[in-house]
Amino acid sequence: MSGSANILVGTASWSDPGFVERWYPKKMKAADRLGWYAQHFDMVEVNSTFYAVPDVMMVERWSAATPDDFVFDVKLHQLLSRHSTQAKLLPPEFQRRVKADEKGRVSLTAKLEEDITRVFLRSLEPLRRDGKLGVLLLQLSPAFSPRKHKLEELEQLIAATRAYGLAVELRNRNWVTPEHLPATLDFLQRNQIAFVNVDAPAKEHFTIIPSEIDAVTTPEAAYLRLHGRNADAYLTGKTVATRFNYDYGAEEINEVAERSQKLAKEAKQVHVVFNNNALDYAPRAATRLRAALGQVMKTPPETAELF
Repeated sequence: MSGSANILVGTASWSDPGFVERWYPKKMKAADRLGWYAQHFDMVEVNSTFYAVPDVMMVERWSAATPDDFVFDVKLHQLLSRHSTQAKLLPPEFQRRVKADEKGRVSLTAKLEEDITRVFLRSLEPLRRDGKLGVLLLQLSPAFSPRKHKLEELEQLIAATRAYGLAVELRNRNWVTPEHLPATLDFLQRNQIAFVNVDAPAKEHFTIIPSEIDAVTTPEAAYLRLHGRNADAYLTGKTVATRFNYDYGAEEINEVAERSQKLAKEAKQVHVVFNNNALDYAPRAATRLRAALGQVMKTPPETAELF
């Protein structure tokens, strides 16, 4: 296939246990994994930042370990994503001053959102400085529904991240029903936010966004996240590896390639992220997609000493 130079392919995180066990060279040091990953892919979606604001020195190491043209998409902290959040998951300076309920959960206020956003963005400065920061991913809670919320509630966060590039993954199906989809896409388009398209199980459930939607709401970037097609696992799995336990077949990879190229006709860049992080399914699928797209991969040699 041609015309795939503006399609970046990667995985959601680079350090999942299944990757370490089955994909990375045996006995590879943890500090060497990102550099090895970057020999296979041109981008990665950082997942750890959903659980904790990263230390700036760690982010410096991420940048130093990767080539000049490598791209990091970064998932915003779960508090900013309207998820139930324990106070212990906030930076220490916030833990001492926020009010938590009897279960240790924090309520998001405008002031807290402003402060957390500022600290979060400051931690990413090494990536921004080095031209390696892609887009920020806001993965909204399924509880954030049009029945109880409005997208306008995100306007403060949108304003704070406007210079960075923002992509929004909705996790409540009601935002994209025929009744709400036009208004949802219009809001994202007016605010130059990328709608996150998904590949997900073909099941009508309020937490599953239909895979049939292909929307490009900003000309700068289109986003496609692949969650696998295992409906039972998606809805009942207790861990990330269980929920997204799916190995894409050859025909399905070709479907993803065609879909990626379709998005690439409307956006300057397409970010395709495999989130099927059971075992080594994600990096293997991402590699097969790059091959289907005709992308030349800088695959390192596999030696007996490493494997």
